[in-house]
Amino acid sequence: MKQGVAKGMAQAGRQSDQITSALQSFESIKRQLQGKRFAVFLDYDGTLTPIVPSPELAVLSESARETVRRLAGHCTVAVMSGRDLRDVQARVGIEEIAYGGSHGFEISGPSGMHVARQQGREFLPSLDAAEQLLRHQLGAIPGMLVERKKYSIAVHFRLVADDTLPLIQSTVENVLAAQPELRVTHGKKIYELQPDIEWDKGRAMRWLLETLGLSDEVFTVYLGDDITDEDAFRALNVRGHGIGILVRDEPRDTAAQYALEDTDEVLRFLEQLDVLAAEAGA
Repeated sequence: MKQGVAKGMAQAGRQSDQITSALQSFESIKRQLQGKRFAVFLDYDGTLTPIVPSPELAVLSESARETVRRLAGHCTVAVMSGRDLRDVQARVGIEEIAYGGSHGFEISGPSGMHVARQQGREFLPSLDAAEQLLRHQLGAIPGMLVERKKYSIAVHFRLVADDTLPLIQSTVENVLAAQPELRVTHGKKIYELQPDIEWDKGRAMRWLLETLGLSDEVFTVYLGDDITDEDAFRALNVRGHGIGILVRDEPRDTAAQYALEDTDEVLRFLEQLDVLAAEAGA
């Protein structure tokens, strides 16, 4: 099956169960941030909200929203999600932050700043055709969800019977063969078809930092749980001026330097980061 860059192993990373806790290592992280301006990038599903059986059930808690809002008052904050841009904007509901939808294929800056980018519009007809094929061939499977986003198609199989998984995989492979302009990424009980171009969360993060004039001086902290977040972790490792923090689920290779166990720990970490940013006047 044709895959994109972030679809397999994390490339030169470590096992996720071997990296240290970002909470337990906060003093070390604090030293890295000392005297620096910093930016914070956050995934949505599995990072700000727990993984749930169906995408529409992932609702951001008021406590998490207020923590992110407070943090955005002290530093640049962006939410980088696989969801459509408008969907993640509506779910987070904070105008003062930047957003990346469809894994960074759609980007919008904070309210009042004219920062926007759309990548891959020429692939929309291929996505339309792939969506039609997937719905026709998989639509009758109980528990199956084919979710169309503007720049991708998510094939959710969390609720389907195990004996249907080979059929789902072979169908996705056949659709990719029919639409060679697309690639597939793998997430948690999901296949996602996207334009087969060199664009991902890491590139989207770098573009947004550069566009906001933050590329050289700002230390970047990126929190995410998904395979697609590994692109951003690797980009930070190459850039050498930031850290990746994995929200752990199942063991895997990762390019992140630190880890958190769940969304509750994410909230605790962001609260500590907010205090640090407020003290530093970031």
